[in-house]
Amino acid sequence: MSLRFSVLASGSTGNAFYIESNKEKILVDAGLSGKQLDLLFSKANLDPKQLSRILVTHEHSDHIKGLGIIARKYNLPIYANEKTWKAMEHSIGKLTLDQKFTFNMEEVKTFGDMDIESFGVSHDAAEPMFYTFHSNGKKVALVTDLGYVSERIKKTVEDADAFIFEANHDVDMLRMGRYPWSVKQRILGDSGHVSNEDSGLALADIINNNTQRIYLAHLSLDNNMKDLARMSVDRVLQERGINIQICDTDPKEPTVLYDVG
Repeated sequence: MSLRFSVLASGSTGNAFYIESNKEKILVDAGLSGKQLDLLFSKANLDPKQLSRILVTHEHSDHIKGLGIIARKYNLPIYANEKTWKAMEHSIGKLTLDQKFTFNMEEVKTFGDMDIESFGVSHDAAEPMFYTFHSNGKKVALVTDLGYVSERIKKTVEDADAFIFEANHDVDMLRMGRYPWSVKQRILGDSGHVSNEDSGLALADIINNNTQRIYLAHLSLDNNMKDLARMSVDRVLQERGINIQICDTDPKEPTVLYDVG
């Protein structure tokens, strides 16, 4: 085993991602209550007491709601960039100095047997960034909460063995839906979220023969459906001659722990 992961929760109501290597057990984001997070760990047959650390992508509440609670309960160090720290400090409660660490954008940090690379994304937060995880020749890429997928991001995340990739909305559902026009503009804009079709187009450029699975993440409850997202992305990939397993994620149920080998 080199890398295993579970998408504990994904969506506008809360996000949390777990990844482990032989020596590290890492939580990325804690966007649900402490009680909900503990329940998700239990459902996934994981022990939060064994966590090594928490990484943060950005300060929106669906990514940090339970951050302070979990960090204090299990005495965990938190890693985020300086602008994210500044934006979220008032929301997460008191932490000790030995729990607060900086992880800069476009940086690689090594924890035990895992190398983690951070990269910036276009989203309406202070300094949002996501991560690729490397161990023993395997690579997992976590890419959500971005308005568009730049060529720089594609180069950073390409050739991963598994992707957790945003497919937030169906454009027609969003345009016809109940959201105010200002919210629709935000979601559709360059600092919003990636649509199903754009997700498929980006994935077609970055997957290769190493890629085992794609997990579609951060689906909108109002403007998307699991089957629609999966079919939309799969159609784009099939048009490029790409056949690959596409998996669902859920805002309330963790995915089964997946071993990329």
